[in-house]
Amino acid sequence: MSSPYHSRLLTEIREFLHLESSSGILLLAAALLAMLAANTGALPYYQAFLALPVEIHVGSLHLAKPLLLWINDGLMAVFFLVVGLEIKRELLEGELSTPAQAALPAIAALGGMVVPAAIFLAFNGHDPVAARGWAVPAATDIAFAIGVLTLAGDRVPSSLKIFLLALAIIDDVGAIVIIAIFYSGDLSWPALLAGGIAALLLLALNRFGVRRVAPYVLVGICLWVCVLKSGVHATLAGVITAFAVPMAAAGDRPSPARSLETSLHPWVAFLVMPLFGFANAGVSLVGAGLGVLTGSVTLGIAAGLFVGKQIGAFGAALLAIRLGIGRWPEGASRLGLYGACTLAGIGFTMSLFIGMLAWDEADQAAPLRLGVLLGSLLSGIVGYLILKIGNPARDES
Repeated sequence: MSSPYHSRLLTEIREFLHLESSSGILLLAAALLAMLAANTGALPYYQAFLALPVEIHVGSLHLAKPLLLWINDGLMAVFFLVVGLEIKRELLEGELSTPAQAALPAIAALGGMVVPAAIFLAFNGHDPVAARGWAVPAATDIAFAIGVLTLAGDRVPSSLKIFLLALAIIDDVGAIVIIAIFYSGDLSWPALLAGGIAALLLLALNRFGVRRVAPYVLVGICLWVCVLKSGVHATLAGVITAFAVPMAAAGDRPSPARSLETSLHPWVAFLVMPLFGFANAGVSLVGAGLGVLTGSVTLGIAAGLFVGKQIGAFGAALLAIRLGIGRWPEGASRLGLYGACTLAGIGFTMSLFIGMLAWDEADQAAPLRLGVLLGSLLSGIVGYLILKIGNPARDES
């Protein structure tokens, strides 16, 4: 008989997967709509929408950016806030809370980042500008990957869903580290110092047992402004804020971190991510001949996502199991595990995001988006077919 905690955990996982699968469908629709707008007479309106100026004045503070940058720097900080809350929950209470639980998806995630990056550099290592995008195929899109996995139905054991979810979350940790180290601009030390003070204030709120969410949000907004001005990418403010919000409940009051995640997750799933997809997936194919499709950047990203992810993640997972470091997902076949690792090649949101940080050059926009779309599409279709027709019975031989 399962424990109440185990039953509650499974219920939360089902609710999460349902939310992510619905979000993945909406995200796909937004991306297709953007592609349609960028390749029809609606292109001028699409471009005007993204270039819409948005300004905020608070005393001497003046933030003026086009709508596209508010989406990528502002709304994506909320996305990373939710990602940070998910990571914290899994580390403290969920599938990453013990070394034995975290080992297999962690090693698979590492392999799924290293091999795609190596494949991309094999195509683009000769070009210093193109090589800046080495991390683009190293990312996994949680919403799309989980959405496709859910579409495969009951043939997929819950252990594989948990494995892919944990892999994608660890992948996000890797992406956050990569962004912080490799894709931050010239640093403004006064702004960075102010951001450090805000981060310390968040830590103080946690240490003094503040359980209300509002103070964390207010200080987190101040931190976001400081990080935005510092040259470090502003989305990292969301992660820092998430890790400061207390997870433990106090008396009759619910967990602040869980409450904040529950409140924000639908907004991120059904507004932030589709809006990001709509704003960044639109690439005009007019004049983009075979040269763009077969260019080294396009092929490097597509091959990294489709080939590198499945080889890296699956190979690392098998090695971990053979060495006794990781445990085989209960009820999963070898083919099922391979299918889940193939779905990790769906890198849509995070791959586009990293690509935009890697390249300012307009001539990289089409290869970036085509490579991400092609690699993600192939990973999704092939992964789905493997899971749909693969034998669900366990086979470790």
